[in-house]
Amino acid sequence: MRYQTALHPDTGILPAQLKASSYMHFLAWFMGNNEPILLLPSLASMPLSQAHHGVSPPEVTIPKVYNAAADLLLRHGARADKAAYVDAHSQTRLSYAQLNHQAHCFAQGLHQLGLKQEDRVLLCMHDGLLWPVAFLGCILAGVVPVAVNTLLTSQDYAFMLQDSRARALLVSKALWPVFAPVVEQCPHLTFTIADAADTTPGCIAMDEMVKAHSPLTQAAHTLSDDVCFWLYSSGSTGSPKGTVHLHSHIIQTAELYGRAILGLQEDDVVFSAAKLFFAYGLGNALSFPLAVGATTVLLGSRPTPADVFSVLKAHQPTVFYGVPTLFAGLLAHESRPTSAQLNLRVCTSAGEALPAEIGHKWQSEYGVEILDGIGSTEMLHIFLSNKPGRVRYGTTGEAVPGYRLRLVNDDGLECAEGELGELQINGPSAAIMYWNNREKTKHTFAGEWTRSGDKYSRDAQGYYTYGGRSDDMLKVSGIYVSPFEVEASLMTHPAVLEAAVVGQPDEEGLVKPKAYVVLKPGQQVAESELKAHVKSQLAPYKYPRWIEFLTELPKTATGKIQRFKLRA
Repeated sequence: MRYQTALHPDTGILPAQLKASSYMHFLAWFMGNNEPILLLPSLASMPLSQAHHGVSPPEVTIPKVYNAAADLLLRHGARADKAAYVDAHSQTRLSYAQLNHQAHCFAQGLHQLGLKQEDRVLLCMHDGLLWPVAFLGCILAGVVPVAVNTLLTSQDYAFMLQDSRARALLVSKALWPVFAPVVEQCPHLTFTIADAADTTPGCIAMDEMVKAHSPLTQAAHTLSDDVCFWLYSSGSTGSPKGTVHLHSHIIQTAELYGRAILGLQEDDVVFSAAKLFFAYGLGNALSFPLAVGATTVLLGSRPTPADVFSVLKAHQPTVFYGVPTLFAGLLAHESRPTSAQLNLRVCTSAGEALPAEIGHKWQSEYGVEILDGIGSTEMLHIFLSNKPGRVRYGTTGEAVPGYRLRLVNDDGLECAEGELGELQINGPSAAIMYWNNREKTKHTFAGEWTRSGDKYSRDAQGYYTYGGRSDDMLKVSGIYVSPFEVEASLMTHPAVLEAAVVGQPDEEGLVKPKAYVVLKPGQQVAESELKAHVKSQLAPYKYPRWIEFLTELPKTATGKIQRFKLRA
């Protein structure tokens, strides 16, 4: 194929100076594969990003006229037949050519429905081959996908649909029963697109929608600073916050962390336990592998230790992205494989601080490092991380080149070495705002700096050590949990008078909610009943793992609960 020699040897990207007619011929060749196509004139001439990795931090150049999805899709001419995605359960594969073709067809289908540039679409689907098609297709069309957690309640989804004013809902059939009670409350919602035709009367089957349309012929005219997608982040009161990201953000994280830290290459096979709706999972399983032409294994079900080891053995991924809770569960699994049965070269951990003992145990047993790091929905991916060959377990590592970090004390001054302060980040992937939340936007996005809400200290070698949250938020299995939300749920039980929730480490050193409960006079209730009560109202990961009954809660003279005494 004559285009193979034109591709950049490291990235597989067509050179930006290639004339538009050559791009059009390239697209015709790439998207052919015996499938009907139309030339894409606007995408054909759209320049792609470029990255120079001969310096640190890498120099990433992003054109003004730019579409993030086009950048990830139009760099794989030499890989047209290679698997971009593999479904772990069905073993079905989606090649790079098929991904490109289906995303363009879905984008055209969105236009045919009447969706316009900057319209929002709520995306709540289990990880599978349709997820990247949906996400990238929306972006190609100029439509803004709003990816949301699949573990939430009907009330959570009602808020997100109303807050985002989403015009369409992309949903898995298995998740529809959670949406069914609330969709009628959302006046802006016009279409439901599902992964199965029989999901609900009147819904549009996504696979049929893709087959029914030719590829997009007129791409949305998007700029690098245009809004690209949202992710919802939990707030200090438990209310979700629509975190708004730009087209330029995706490739920045792929180049600065995916390539520069992990050293991802096209011969890698990657597997992320974190789902695609998480900022962590979105980078792990979409932007990072697509930026280099790697293959991604997707697991639609909950990542139990048994299922994770099954994927690691059957598909032989070289890169595994996990979270501390999962690594602890894998090490405790009685039927865990030997290192010789796996093909790992590196693992990562994020979401919460990795206990040093877990890191040491994993590396001893499997011979590969866990690169513990911290990212956030606001920064899109990891900005502080241990690096290959430089791991110090018990720390979160060093600043990722391309990001600047500072620690600020309670007086607003930068901390001295060893002093605990709030971690703030300056980097090219910072979200621009929280939608419809001006006050919290001003608090979090302070000029060029983004406040993390995490307390850290830094040593003389530049390694950062986690010191807890600046507020009372808990991070459970990598997901923020508001103690006030759990307390409010407990208080709805007729036997409960007062409740306070704090974080407590389990036997692995991972933080879980613990509730202190005062019962009404003459009332009795079992611990199991209160746990079930919370589970019936909130997402299941939020329930208190332990409940301790007290006669009264410690309080200040003004009646405020002294949570620090409960943590002691």
